[in-house]
Amino acid sequence: MEGRTRHDPEDGGRPAAPPRGANPVPVEFGGDPVVWAAWLYYEDSLNQSEVAERLGVSRATVVNYLQEARQRGIVRISIAAEALGTLRLSREVAARFGLQGCYLIPTSGDARPLHERLGDAGARVLAERLAPNDILGVSWGRTVLSLARALPHHDMPGVTVVQVTGSEVGTAAFSPELCTSILANRLGARCVNLHAPAFLSTQAVRDILLAEPALVRQFELIRSCTKIVYGVAGLTEDSMVFESGFMSRKDGLPYIAAGAVGVAIGRFFDASGAPVVGSHDSRMVGVSLDELRAIPERLCVAGGPDKETAVAGALRGGYATHLVTDEKTARRLLELR
Repeated sequence: MEGRTRHDPEDGGRPAAPPRGANPVPVEFGGDPVVWAAWLYYEDSLNQSEVAERLGVSRATVVNYLQEARQRGIVRISIAAEALGTLRLSREVAARFGLQGCYLIPTSGDARPLHERLGDAGARVLAERLAPNDILGVSWGRTVLSLARALPHHDMPGVTVVQVTGSEVGTAAFSPELCTSILANRLGARCVNLHAPAFLSTQAVRDILLAEPALVRQFELIRSCTKIVYGVAGLTEDSMVFESGFMSRKDGLPYIAAGAVGVAIGRFFDASGAPVVGSHDSRMVGVSLDELRAIPERLCVAGGPDKETAVAGALRGGYATHLVTDEKTARRLLELR
């Protein structure tokens, strides 16, 4: 706060007259209740009700005093340059890819793995955006698992958490049922796991299984999701798509040869976001990329140098309405064409 100890006539205003019944203004504030109110609020960190009690006025009067303090230049509010730069970057990414929201974390400054830090940020965003009676779809991956574990416990009335891809015997990194269960537990929500393998031996077996009434009902629920949270994987040799047990690199090579750059909800897509379809798709149990895009609110949580091209493809494909990523990835997204 500038001009905080007394009113300076050069500011272009006169000290405000305190209302009848108000407490006397201490002499160091030049008899101006506006300066006194601004000091108590901005310097002593009192809330508006506490300031009103100290001044002997109503809370509405305090609100008017604080507004007048800004108008007269007694208080000047500025945003830190670093925060402003991050805000500008997030808005540029959102505008470039048609996102409703983009949330950034610093690329460095924390020794934890990036997927854990992204999970923490994603948990905060998800907690803010969830509403009663939401149906939340959940995919899999290290980042989604970190998000689930970072989400604080709080009850969300009527919320249903539903698994959107089948299960597989693999590592914790590929465990959609674990992600779903943890999130449901954190929210005190109904949990609906998809009790089917991620892949069946043939398309015919998959078609027979998906015709079962229990799975028909489950997919009806999945397709009625109001929100979904998922991660994106790149296709480098050490990609979690291959290390997690979801698919061997040998099985992934035909997709890569066909132009795939990333995977979301177990589905491959190219740099433009178009689906890349291969032999595994006809045997897979889970939602398609078109069905993902039909969900009203789609929170993608992903970042890192091995995922920049994949994240860009997912955004170009319209698979996200909201993105949580790191600053370096965000800058790279703006550079990619």
